Amino acid sequence: MFAKPFRVKSNTAIKGSDRRKLKADLLAAFPSLSADELSELVPNKEECSVVKIYAHKGEAVTLYVLHKNPLFFELEKQLHPTVYVLWRRPTLLPVFRTWAPVLQKLIGGADLMLPGVVVPSCGLPDVNQGDCCAVTIVKNRAPVAVGKAAVSRSEMQSSGMKGRGVCVLHTYKDYLWAFGDKSDPPSLPDGEIEADMLDEDNCDVSENEQEDETEKSLEEQQSSGETVQDEACCINELSLAEQEGDEEEGSRNQEDDDQDEQKTPQEEMDALLLQCFLHALKSKVKKSELPLLTSTFLRNHMFSCCPSGKQLDIKKSSYKKLSKFLQVMQQQHNLVRVKEITKGVESIVEVDWKNPQLRSFSFPEETGAESTVLQVGDSSYHPPEITTLYSVSARLEPLFLDAKKRKGSTMNAAEVRSIITEYVKKNELVDENNKNFVIINPTLCDCLLEKSEYQEVEALKWDDLFSRTLGRMQECYQLIFPGQAPIIKKGHIEPIDVSVASRGSNKKVTLIKNLEVYGLDPAAVATALQHRVQASTVLQPVPGTKDKVLVQIQGNQIHQTGSLLLNYYQIPRKCIQGLEKAPKSGKKK
Repeated sequence: MFAKPFRVKSNTAIKGSDRRKLKADLLAAFPSLSADELSELVPNKEECSVVKIYAHKGEAVTLYVLHKNPLFFELEKQLHPTVYVLWRRPTLLPVFRTWAPVLQKLIGGADLMLPGVVVPSCGLPDVNQGDCCAVTIVKNRAPVAVGKAAVSRSEMQSSGMKGRGVCVLHTYKDYLWAFGDKSDPPSLPDGEIEADMLDEDNCDVSENEQEDETEKSLEEQQSSGETVQDEACCINELSLAEQEGDEEEGSRNQEDDDQDEQKTPQEEMDALLLQCFLHALKSKVKKSELPLLTSTFLRNHMFSCCPSGKQLDIKKSSYKKLSKFLQVMQQQHNLVRVKEITKGVESIVEVDWKNPQLRSFSFPEETGAESTVLQVGDSSYHPPEITTLYSVSARLEPLFLDAKKRKGSTMNAAEVRSIITEYVKKNELVDENNKNFVIINPTLCDCLLEKSEYQEVEALKWDDLFSRTLGRMQECYQLIFPGQAPIIKKGHIEPIDVSVASRGSNKKVTLIKNLEVYGLDPAAVATALQHRVQASTVLQPVPGTKDKVLVQIQGNQIHQTGSLLLNYYQIPRKCIQGLEKAPKSGKKK
């Protein structure tokens, strides 16, 4: 059933009610399990996962996984243990024994045929058709396959041990086994002495009959539209039969290498997580920083050690949570010590710098989330040169005629002051008694004074004259991007607006607007932020506008947004609004 790759539909942590239901179902399916054995297989305090998969033929199967190893799989509402469980509880199921070379056929997808079954002195196990049973190899009680009895014991005996004996569902070395830690079977000596004294000729005859029956079984499966995957690199001799040699070791190593190359996405994320963890400990964390918040360690250290072109996502790993990953690093690898200093907040309080695994770790050639950001963002971007300009209005046009400035002409504040000063001097309007004042002539009166001031105001101070002139002009702004023609627009330039909004009950998102005003691509900014903070981003149109897009990113990311805009894109701080809303350091929002 698992001779070919399967597709994972979902992977979630088991709930307390589901854990209790699983235990009850296991007691019903396997009454021989004691309460202690059941608690050992499905502990209450260990995180267990429920993985729903589709086999290569489309069958829906549910896996129960603990510590990366699948323990049980549920098919058509019937629970079956995996070889990982049976290696710990070899007597959990009725057992059929066979010869070591037969295992090669089972791995390839064949069923166990009765001619290949080694009948012990006590006889065949008492099974009915459809009962769950295990398959072992002579001289080793560690099961290597799990299946269902094709017929009852009485039918096996009445048929003269011909035909199909066990419909195999799962074997050692198949893809369900590869979903776990890929460990090898333990060596459990077989107490059946007669198996050692069997005649070699009988062994050969049984093997030949099993091979003939297997070929018939495979032909039947192929004729019904089923195909069985051939094992290109199958081991010639197994340690289970105590027939090890140099050729066997080479074949096994080659097979292990092939399986390493065919890592699942979850295994690849686990490896990336460990790599970034070791890299961060060796190159980023200093002893003076301890104790270090685990969330800070992930955000500021591990993410920055992620190789370019890759994205670190704990939810896509087998750990699902940072706390679970750090727990494994503490208990199994002895790399760090994590302690809950305040309620609900964990910190790394100690790092074993002398750990052999940490000392032997070598840095990858190219790492760093910053390099990823540079690749994802527009590395050729340079911030625009922003200049405030003033446009001549119809009312002020007479004042600028001498300077040949018509309605709509733009200039900066210095040019305005220069033109006004030249106009005053040319028309000799400086007050002789007090040169700080300018006498109001009819043109200045019409341009700068209100109607109520016509009879009252006879002179204005220089500063008042300039401020009234600028105040009655249309304010504009000019953007100059490197290598491009200046862009002049009316009104005030809108700052990049960074704000935090609530979504749902207690979820927060960061909203970023007006990026287009400064020539920034919202999609590039969103991707750069996504790599920095490892959070999801969404682009949405700004209501009431045609060509503006809003960037939404999960969580309160004002600090990281400000760092990106100020340090990388070099946007002036005065052009960014809302950075003061960033969460305070050390406080959880």
